[in-house]
This record gives sequence, C-alpha cells and structure tokens, in this order.
Amino acid sequence: MKLNVFFNAAMLTFLGLAGASPTTTATAAPSNFLLDNPDWKESEAPPPPAFDIGKLLTFTVTANQFMVYGVDPASISISSGDSVVRYVVVATSQSGVRNVMYEALQCARGEVKTYARMSPGGQWQPVTDPQWRSVFEKKPSMHALAFAKLGACDAAAPATSVREIVYKLKNAGVYRDSF
Repeated sequence: MKLNVFFNAAMLTFLGLAGASPTTTATAAPSNFLLDNPDWKESEAPPPPAFDIGKLLTFTVTANQFMVYGVDPASISISSGDSVVRYVVVATSQSGVRNVMYEALQCARGEVKTYARMSPGGQWQPVTDPQWRSVFEKKPSMHALAFAKLGACDAAAPATSVREIVYKLKNAGVYRDSF
C-alpha cells in the first residue's frame, strides 16, 4: 500500500494535478497530511444525491471518445471531515444509453470509489464492497481523472469549494491541465 500511495503522489505531481489553481484564493490543505496519515478514515458516505440530466456540465475524457460525461453541480459535495469529493457522474453513449454512478474522489491519493450505480429502472443499486482504486488505471477510471484535473482536485487536495469546481468545469478550456 505504501508503494501505491507513493506512486499515486508522484503521478499527481507529474500530471499537473498537484498544480496550483489560478482561481484559488484560500490555501489548500497540504496533501502530505493525507499521504502520511495512516489513521485517515473515510467518513460515511451520504446516500446518492438527486441529480438533473438537464443541468449536467459535460466534459471531455479523450479526444476520440464515444461517451459524453457530465456532472450535475447540485450533486457535488466536498467533505471537510475526510477531504473527499462526492458526485454523480452520467456517461451517455452515442446511442443515448446512460450509465449513472455515485462516486468519490480522494485527491491526495489519486483514488476514486464508486458507491452506487443507477439501474435501468431508475433505482440506485449499491456497489457491493466498494473499494478505492487509482484514477491512473486506464478503465474505468479515466473519467474520474479528467474530472479531478478539470477542477475537483487542486494541489492534490479537494477544490476549496463546489463553486470553484463548477467554475472550472464551465471554463474547462481555460483551466484544464494537459494530459
């Protein structure tokens, strides 16, 4: 686990995820606190929040993607207790099929966790034994890495506010780090 944490921290720095944001006015918490804190514990995740398909802020994951990804700003939260960004992400295929997931990002460790998926009938289905996984894995974490780089994470810490995340998503061409 120690090696994985070190690798993720190095990759965060290398990919620019740890870079400072031009819109940040408050100093973000030092990322080393979470990396060096073996006693870190995730707070209990609240139930999946409501979301509105019509209010999604969409973003690009890859240049030749076949899915459109979006996050409803009303579904984003930043937990002050454990520094986790939680959100509902909607992936829509070219044919209109949607995958909806309730996820969390832990910026300091570069990890994502899926808590629940929406069934075709519109009901949330909890993931059995959800686990943190690296955002640097090719699939299915590429959208989480893009969301982190677009504004959910700042200096390997969560963005200072949901408002900041929304601003960065709306201005993705200005603040997006390159891959």
